[in-house]
Amino acid sequence: MVRWLGFNRKRERAQAYANGLKQDFNNLIDELKLEPLQTRFLKSRWLEQVLWMEGRAAYCRDRYYNLRLMTIIGGVLVPILVTLQADSATNINYFFRIGAIGLSGLVAVSSAVEEFFHYGERWYHYRRTVESLKAEGWQFFQLSGIYRPYAVQGHSAAFPLFSEQIEDIIRQDVDIYVNQMTREKKKEKSES
Repeated sequence: MVRWLGFNRKRERAQAYANGLKQDFNNLIDELKLEPLQTRFLKSRWLEQVLWMEGRAAYCRDRYYNLRLMTIIGGVLVPILVTLQADSATNINYFFRIGAIGLSGLVAVSSAVEEFFHYGERWYHYRRTVESLKAEGWQFFQLSGIYRPYAVQGHSAAFPLFSEQIEDIIRQDVDIYVNQMTREKKKEKSES
């Protein structure tokens, strides 16, 4: 049944995308004229962050869409079931009532889970950060943007600036996350 719903295919496509992305970036990195330590940093710090955040963004997006769809579809179907229950004078009335109750519970749970985990916000956060990391990587690979002055000297000379930029992006990501968590804790305390 799981295969019928397409979950395995979706997971396989996501894994194939991640593997392809990793291979493409590894090939690009290997072609750059960098010191061995710089190459290791590029792969272990930048590339691993890109891949991890790509995965987290996809995970949060999928959870967000699934929960929102359950809430929307269930929210539309509950009034229909209640209306059918009111119009039905047969034994089927019981099934409409049970269906409405079950669907109402599902809507409430999916809405509460989304509110608790904030998958939509987390998806946006991870997507924004990973796109910043990738954009910085592309500029470094092409020696464009702030790396243009290093076009003659090459990637090895531009690497310290790239490293600083990547660490700034990661630091900003952590700061945003910590600030969001602090705000949520304060909000929870004020509500209780």
